[in-house]
This record gives sequence, C-alpha cells and structure tokens, in this order.
Amino acid sequence: MKSFLAAVALTAAFAAPALADKAAADKCAASLGADAKAIYAAAAPGFAGATDPRGLVADKTKALVQAGTVPMANARSAAESAGSCLTQLR
Repeated sequence: MKSFLAAVALTAAFAAPALADKAAADKCAASLGADAKAIYAAAAPGFAGATDPRGLVADKTKALVQAGTVPMANARSAAESAGSCLTQLR
C-alpha cells in the first residue's frame, strides 16, 4: 500500500504543471519604469492562463494608451519591458 501511495504521489508531482515564479516576476516589475509597471499590473492577472499572451499585452497596452495612462510614444518599449517580466508568470 505504501509503495502504491508513493507511486501516486510521484505521478502527481511529475504531472503537475510547473509553477510560475510570481515573486520573481513581481521583483522584475519593481525595477520597471512607470509606464511598463502599469502595463505589467494590467496584464499580470490574466497572463499565465492566456492563450495569446502577446495579444493580451497588446490589448491591455492599447487600453492604457486610450485611457491616457501610457503615452503612445512610450507604449511599445514599455510593453516590451513589461513582457520580459510577465514571461516569468508562465
């Protein structure tokens, strides 16, 4: 019985998806500029489960530009910077 339980535990451990490193992603985001931090904050909640993470970041960035939170001139570079931290959430 113990060997069966050990086998089940090992199977479950290897079958589980790798856990994202939210702490590392948040630490990375802390060093971002204000515009990139805004994009990170907007995209982070849905990033790990997004089927199109790049599209998610683009949509969030566009919404922040339209709201006047992120200047259009800074949007692309800020999104790229935020993306480097967001990838740690996957």
